[in-house]
Amino acid sequence: MKFTKELVDDYANKLLIGLTEEENALVLNEFDIIDKNMELILKIPNINKVEPMTHALPHFEYELRSDDEVEDSIPIAELLQNCDGYEDREVSVPKVVGGVEE
Repeated sequence: MKFTKELVDDYANKLLIGLTEEENALVLNEFDIIDKNMELILKIPNINKVEPMTHALPHFEYELRSDDEVEDSIPIAELLQNCDGYEDREVSVPKVVGGVEE
């Protein structure tokens, strides 16, 4: 399927991005380059017998991290000693969004 100006405009409108004439031409040019490269790939002998590559490195193995280790945490009361102001277990901070500070 060849991309046309109308098809690109239709997709752009559906995506709510709206393209200028210059941007549409750039997109069509990119798709033309992609089409030419795909045609080159399809000319490779026995390309349909090549197994798709799943990773750039041969014999790559994913190494998952080890299990999480439970560690003692610092008591809340000790942490709150470093705060200027707090209420219960919540830290009080100055208002930074909106109108005038109270």
